Amino acid sequence: MVIGDRLKEIRESRNLSQGDIEKSTGLLRCYISRVENGHTVPAIETLEKMARALNTPMYQLFYDGEEPPKVKLPAPKTNGFGLRSADARMLDRFGRLLSHTSKSDRALLMLMATKMASRGARRSA
Repeated sequence: MVIGDRLKEIRESRNLSQGDIEKSTGLLRCYISRVENGHTVPAIETLEKMARALNTPMYQLFYDGEEPPKVKLPAPKTNGFGLRSADARMLDRFGRLLSHTSKSDRALLMLMATKMASRGARRSA
């Protein structure tokens, strides 16, 4: 499939002109024409702008079925530290929240976490 043909098909089905897309994306009308006619291959960022202007999900630029394609997600993987995705997200969130605390508050939290961990180790032994 040629992406330009798909963009033009979606644009015309929504009764939009190249000028309408130009106004909502900031892309020049001559550039939009070059993309639709296959003379230029747009970057992903440009395709995102065009999808927003066409009020359509990005996948529809590459897929012409009525329903979204079936996607089989892989099993949760671990990151380099052995954390599952959910644990890695929680750790990332803690990091972002801690970046907004004072140095003394971080020290207090570290002391509390150390005590809690040592208590937990004693209980499980």
